[in-house]
Amino acid sequence: MALKDIQFFSEDIDFTVKDKQKIRTWIGETIKAEGFKRVGELSFVFCSDAYLLEINRQYLNHDTFTDIVTFDSSEDEDVIAGDIFISVERIRENASKFSVSEKDELNRVIIHGVLHLCGYYDKKKEEKALMTEKEDYYLSTRTF
Repeated sequence: MALKDIQFFSEDIDFTVKDKQKIRTWIGETIKAEGFKRVGELSFVFCSDAYLLEINRQYLNHDTFTDIVTFDSSEDEDVIAGDIFISVERIRENASKFSVSEKDELNRVIIHGVLHLCGYYDKKKEEKALMTEKEDYYLSTRTF
C-alpha cells in the first residue's frame, strides 16, 4: 500500500489532523481487508459547513448540511482513489449530539468515506445498517 498517497488538507478553516501516519496505516489496512490491492490518490479535505454545503449543492444538487461528501476517482477495480470532504463543524456538533469524543466522531466519518469508496452505500435502511456495522468493526481495529 502506498500510504504516502493518502493526504490531508484543510480548506477555508484552520484544522490539522493528529496521528496522520497512524490514520494512514489504519485506512490502508481497512482497504486491504476489503479486498482492494492498493490506495491510489486519496485526499481528505477538512472544511467548514458552508464550504461543504456549496459542494453538496454544486455537485449533488442537495441543499442540506452534511458531515461528509465522497467523490470516487478510481480507475481500476482493485484501487481506491478519491476525494473525501469533511465538515469539521458538523463533526464537532455530532460528537456533542452523540456524546462521543471529537476524535472518535472524526475517525468514524473518515472510515465512513473510505467505506463508500470500497462500494458501501447508506441510502436504504439495510445499507445503512451494514455501513454502521462496518464502521463499528473498523473503529474497533484502531490502535490509536
